[in-house]
Amino acid sequence: MERRYCMADDIVIMGAGPAGLAAGYELAKNNCKPMLFESQDQVGGISKTIKYRDFYFDLGGHRFFTKFNEVNNLWHEVLGADFIKVPRLSRIYYKNRYFNYPLTPLNALTGMGIFDTVKITSSYLYSKIFPYSREDTFEQWVSNRFGRKLYSMFFKTYTEKVWGIPCSQIQAEWAAQRIKGLSLKTAVLNAISRKNNNIKTLINEFDYPTHGPGMMYNRMKDKIEDMGGKVYINSRVDKINTEGSKIKSLEYIDKDGRRNIVEGRYFISSIPLTELIEKLSPTPDTAILNAASNLKYRSLITVDIIVGKQHLFPDNWIYIHSPDVKLGRIQNFKNWSSKMVPDENRTSLGLEYFCNENDELWNLTDDKLFELAADEIDKIRICNKKDIEDYIVIRVPKAYPVYMNGYKKNIGIIESFIRQFKNLQPVGRYGLFKYNNMDHSVLTGLYAAKNILEGTIKYDTWSVNTDKEYHEEKAN
Repeated sequence: MERRYCMADDIVIMGAGPAGLAAGYELAKNNCKPMLFESQDQVGGISKTIKYRDFYFDLGGHRFFTKFNEVNNLWHEVLGADFIKVPRLSRIYYKNRYFNYPLTPLNALTGMGIFDTVKITSSYLYSKIFPYSREDTFEQWVSNRFGRKLYSMFFKTYTEKVWGIPCSQIQAEWAAQRIKGLSLKTAVLNAISRKNNNIKTLINEFDYPTHGPGMMYNRMKDKIEDMGGKVYINSRVDKINTEGSKIKSLEYIDKDGRRNIVEGRYFISSIPLTELIEKLSPTPDTAILNAASNLKYRSLITVDIIVGKQHLFPDNWIYIHSPDVKLGRIQNFKNWSSKMVPDENRTSLGLEYFCNENDELWNLTDDKLFELAADEIDKIRICNKKDIEDYIVIRVPKAYPVYMNGYKKNIGIIESFIRQFKNLQPVGRYGLFKYNNMDHSVLTGLYAAKNILEGTIKYDTWSVNTDKEYHEEKAN
């Protein structure tokens, strides 16, 4: 198909995370010269990589896996030989023991003991006979598939650490997207017979940049600029000017504190949906503002440590379900790629804490956060705190959109309002307020670019990741 020729200042993209950069890259490949505005000093959004003393730290773990060929082709095109295959190993850490996920009967029996196993089995059978009649919440959805005993042991504590609210207030949609097709029954059947083609399992490997996900998005930025596009870092969008059913311009504050105005014909937004609404001028109606204010994000703190030990555990990451610590998840970066550490005799870990902006945990000083993390990782016997040589603390605001009760109504109000602007497309986890994995975010960026190139809204970014299928299942 013949592509439209784009003017240099024709397309404006707010945010340079995976979605915004994917859109910019696709447009630049097709003779467009998009302008991207990123508020931080580094591109990649929550998928950037922090370099400290030649160690590379992710903001959480970011696997590259997808069922979308166009996304997979893009990743390989950008990185080539620097995109490697990594075996997947992640387990649950509970009561000083490791448990497989998906659960396997032998592992559960030896890990929990016969009495807890009997309780779990009885609870599961009870849930089949007397299930929750509705599956509106995370608690109801998981209990119906695993039983209430297993739910309370392996789902409730960790999930409430992540979201900071009771599981009875979390929408079932999150569970349906993340653990669809998995249940105690399928775990048992999968362990008994690997030949059962109806049993789906998690992927056992994924792709990964040799130096972390930031490598992918830094490379993408460079290629956009090589093709004539512009990526402005330290440039915060401050105001978005509208006229009727169109966005006319945006105003941004550059690295020197100066206000600049940029006009455009097409606009793509990957900034938080709540901030997009707040920045619109004229100001939207009260109902729209209220809907945006009712949407909540969960934030992340990573205490990244350098440990003077060659080996600690074989997993890429571990979920910490122990209720006696605040620590939620641990990343072992050398198990993602050996090039994430400069010295094979050392190990780098990312200790993840989930919180809200400006809560007690968020406002702790870096040294207090380190003291907490060191004490907790010592307490659960992952490593001895005396072996920790150095650390760095990274705070990530608005890391996760919260699927709490009532959020769908608020999203519906905002979506209807945003759709009125014919030249604005929201993309990505932030832009759509959707708990996307990275491939879904990239796909929304590609879709937005294709709509511009084809001159019509053929692909709906709002509809990406709305199915009920669990997208980390391995094809049989």
